[in-house]
Amino acid sequence: MGTLIEFVDVSYTYPNGNEALRNVSLAINRGESVAIMGENGAGKTTMAKLMLGLLRPTTGKVLIDGIDTRKTTTARIARKIGYIFQNPLYQLFSDTVEKEVGLGPRASGMDEKAVSERVGSTLREMGLDHLRGMPPLSLSEGERKRVAIASVLSMDPLALIIDEPTLGQDEIERLRLMQLLRGQLEKGKSVVIISHDVDFVYEVAERFVIMKGGRVLGDLRKSELLDNREMLAKANLVMPQLLEIAEMLKRNGMLRNNPVRDLRELAEAIITSVRGGVM
Repeated sequence: MGTLIEFVDVSYTYPNGNEALRNVSLAINRGESVAIMGENGAGKTTMAKLMLGLLRPTTGKVLIDGIDTRKTTTARIARKIGYIFQNPLYQLFSDTVEKEVGLGPRASGMDEKAVSERVGSTLREMGLDHLRGMPPLSLSEGERKRVAIASVLSMDPLALIIDEPTLGQDEIERLRLMQLLRGQLEKGKSVVIISHDVDFVYEVAERFVIMKGGRVLGDLRKSELLDNREMLAKANLVMPQLLEIAEMLKRNGMLRNNPVRDLRELAEAIITSVRGGVM
């Protein structure tokens, strides 16, 4: 796999004196799905800005694909790390969807034929081809979010960082985003989700970095969540509902295994149990 993003004893203090991160060490591998979770003020967004090179560590260092962010440019980092803001309005600038998605590839020096091909394939992948001539700001919130993601994916980054992906999204858009992120993982991309929406991230991420007050409380695999209720509570997070349901079924002899990874796996486990006479 290999490490793609690494924090080495990183602290960051804002100019107003707010110490947002304290001695954070963390490594994210290529092709890995990681959720960075915690309440507001936990340091999640500061971590994202450090990954992008928008901020430089006060102490320690951040490495992107082995490159120290203090010794390179944000433009160079942007070719490797794509970031989607909480509010897509912060990153939409063009008068059509097609132009918006083509901004990055065009700025990177691609010829027009390559730009056209990249834009076309990205729009089709995102289900936006029919909106290519529309102004991004005229679209629904879910569509604007997908345009923002498409504008990042068109650069073919190694990792996708998405900040509060479900904010303002209805259930259909939540499912669409979930499928999109899984698709990126299947392509070997790293996916970093910054969120407090435990139910959404549980079905995408395999690893959960729990933050509180600028520190890492824990770095857990999916199978370790049930044994760390106190840690989640300390970070003002709740256990994913899917995990709670599966655990309840197991306690009542209605399910053999827990944890389950997603809703489909829960349904399959229940069907298997019924056929095997467990229920």
